[in-house]
Formats: sequence, C-alpha cells, structure tokens
Amino acid sequence: MPEPDSSSRRNFLKATVAAAAPLPAAAEEALPQIRLGRYSISRLICGANPFNAGSHLSVFFNQELRSYYTPDQIIRTLRRCQSAGINCWQSTAGNLDIHRRFIDEGGKMHFLSLEYKDPAVIQALASAGCIGIAHHGEFTDRWFKQGKLDDARDFLKRVRDAGLLVGVSTHMPAVVDVIESKGWDVDYYMTCVYERHRTRAELEQLLGQAPIPVGEVYLPNDPPRMYKVISQTKKPCLAFKILAAGRLSERKEWVEQAFRDTFNGIKKSDGVIVGMYDRYSDQPAQNAEFVRRFGV
Repeated sequence: MPEPDSSSRRNFLKATVAAAAPLPAAAEEALPQIRLGRYSISRLICGANPFNAGSHLSVFFNQELRSYYTPDQIIRTLRRCQSAGINCWQSTAGNLDIHRRFIDEGGKMHFLSLEYKDPAVIQALASAGCIGIAHHGEFTDRWFKQGKLDDARDFLKRVRDAGLLVGVSTHMPAVVDVIESKGWDVDYYMTCVYERHRTRAELEQLLGQAPIPVGEVYLPNDPPRMYKVISQTKKPCLAFKILAAGRLSERKEWVEQAFRDTFNGIKKSDGVIVGMYDRYSDQPAQNAEFVRRFGV
C-alpha cells in the first residue's frame, strides 16, 4: 500500500483507511459464528460510526464520511457486508429507518443498538426487529466515574421487559468487573479495547504530560487489560475499536496484527465490531478474511 502523500489529502485519506488488497470472490464464505442469546451471530459485526460520520479521528475525516455515507450508500455497504458473510450490524435508533429499509429490500442482517434512557426508543427498536440493546458506553462510563452506575439498571430492566437481549457497553475494564461482581442481568458486553476518554489529569499521571490538544489518546497497553477482563467473564463480549478508531489502518500489517491480537485475546464465544469504510477498498471482504484466518 502506498505511503501517505503529504501533497494530497485524498492520498493521505486513502492510505489511512485502506486495510488490505481486495480478495477474490471465491474467498467469500460463511464466517465463524457465536451465540448471542438464541441468535447465531457472525464473529465480525459491522459497526456504524463511519455511517454516522463519527470517525473519532478528525473533523476532516468526519466530513468525508458524511459526504460518502448517504442512506443509499449505507444500504450498499450493508449488502456488501452481508455478501461477505457478516450477518449483524450495530448502531443506534438514529439508523432505525435504514434498518427498516434494508430489511424491506431483502436484507437479512441482525441489528444491535446502543441507547441509554428513552423507553419509547426501546419499544420502537423492538418493533423494528432489533435483537438487543446495550447501555451506551459513554453514559455507562460517565455514571461509573460519578458513582452512579446502578442508575443504568432500570434502563436494562426495560430492555429485558421488551423481550430484547440486554447489553452493557463500556471503555473501562473496571466497569465489567463491577457489574460481574454484582451479578447484573446482562446477556453480553460491548467492550472497547482502548480506554479512550481519559481526562487531562489522568493522562498527566500516566504519561507525565498531556498531549496537545487533549483529544482521544490510544495507549498500546490498554487492549491487554481489556482482554483479561473479557477472558474472565463467561458472557459474550463484542470487542470494538480494535483498530484504534482507524489509527492502525494505515498499513496492512498493522490491521492484520490488530485482528490477530484481538482474537488471541478474546474468548471463542466473543466477537468484534468493526466500522467499514469501503470508498477506496473492499473492507467488508478484507476484514471478513482476517476473521476467517484468526477467528476460527
């Protein structure tokens, strides 16, 4: 893959998002599966941050994503994911109309959502065929730091009462430890392998200084800490941001190593959620091939 060309933003963008060479059609086959409640789910799940123009990387990249991912293009990408063996995608109720349209047009992928408070949204998701809702990790972690994590339990009970799978999303290994110790009624966890929202004070304590500007910092020692917690719970975990929100996408070998390390670190009953940006390369097929290699 070519190195970024500093004279061209487009070339730089191509370099940072392209993961590997395209795969021949013959390589496409069923992906390894896990059980999530009564459902059989591919170990690779399509994440929706690219669809929602949320790169966690830069304002410029967000604008590129917003330009590319029209509703029609999201549908095309989901179809490509399905053809590559991916049978589930994860987003929020903000993409519920996309999910309905995809199903109405013959799509056959499961849908998982992130939410945190609105009972009406839970019912809307259930009616549209969503199979599970996880408490949104941004709020899970915020409430944990405020000593208010138990406030999430009422929301989770409403999800259970709606007949959906119950999940908790977090970026912090300690959250999983606490919930497990309290025996919450949870079916699965969504576990970010990087604790990406440390405060300036926390970064200064860890690093001796804080980066400028203080944005999202991805530290290489974070994934092993989350893998340890994942391996200790019997519940299925869906690891996400395994490519450090695209920061490891610049070189094929970095992408390959991230998939290898993740599947070596998680259980056989766990999966991964990966955002797909297929403007310049066939990322659904590329990522699916890594899962076939390392996730069996």
